[in-house]
Amino acid sequence: MSTDVHDLVIAGSGIAGLSAAVYAARADLDPLVLEGDEPGGQLTLTTDVENYLGFPDGVGGMELVQRGKEQAEQFGAQFEHGRIEDAALDGRPFELSLSTGDTIHTRALIVATGASARWVGAENEDELMGYGLSTCATCDGAFHRGDDVLVIGGGDSAMEEALFLAKFADSVTVVHRREELRASEIMADRARDHDDVQFRWNTELEAIHGSQEKGVTGATLVSHPDGYPTEKAESGVDVERETVDVGGVFYAVGHTPNTRFLDETAVERDESGYIFTQADDVGRLTARTSVDGVFAAGDVADPRYRQAITSAGTGSMAALDAEEFLDTVHEADERPTVPA
Repeated sequence: MSTDVHDLVIAGSGIAGLSAAVYAARADLDPLVLEGDEPGGQLTLTTDVENYLGFPDGVGGMELVQRGKEQAEQFGAQFEHGRIEDAALDGRPFELSLSTGDTIHTRALIVATGASARWVGAENEDELMGYGLSTCATCDGAFHRGDDVLVIGGGDSAMEEALFLAKFADSVTVVHRREELRASEIMADRARDHDDVQFRWNTELEAIHGSQEKGVTGATLVSHPDGYPTEKAESGVDVERETVDVGGVFYAVGHTPNTRFLDETAVERDESGYIFTQADDVGRLTARTSVDGVFAAGDVADPRYRQAITSAGTGSMAALDAEEFLDTVHEADERPTVPA
């Protein structure tokens, strides 16, 4: 176990973590970035990014992440493999137990561990994620102009994805395993009333067809009049299967923020696990959390936008807030002790 105390540890190496690392390193905070189990985060699953400022011809998700890492390293950020499994935040310095078995200590922590999109377990989804299969219509919808696409899900996110995709695709079909949507009435009505959005009730996605060279070319759907057809098929009940030609599939079944390591801490989160960030004294947004010295950036605190550009912005905010916090810590450490 190392006895060194870092000024700043950044948990996560996606766009939010990298942005925080660049700002923190330029401020001479010598940040240590924990890359996690999936270095680069969700963006590495996106083949082309066309809506990130400064890249008019687009940029590969992996390339954008790699450039960010190189930029952070250029200013002195250090990177280490590992994921936080347990965090003791009730004392100073903070103590972080890693998946590698190591324990590290830090005066400040930026949580940029992201949120993982839920997958449905369809055949070939591992191979085709980022090649016509996506978890973000805002990111990838424009690649599907003129396509017929599927949206998997029945909540507000699925309705929002379907309505956004209808701007580009020839047709959008929402595939839902029940006959009743979980979406709010206003969102459900908007989708139902749209001429280019259709619904397949009591239906689930069983397999996705295509290749990384050709992209998504089709899908196999399984249905049963009483709903939950996959569950019924697994129990031996007869179900109907149909293969449809589609050019894209979008998962909209929710995200899970990667914050379980904060379960035993005082960091406030919502019921889904997303971190609440705090306003300052006059009500303006900050990256501070309910624990002094802990900051949050990116999707881990953002269930709404979930964009690379917003993650980069909150990453820089977290680093600036951490710098201000550390200045006060160092000033207190250097303050001479007055004899009683």
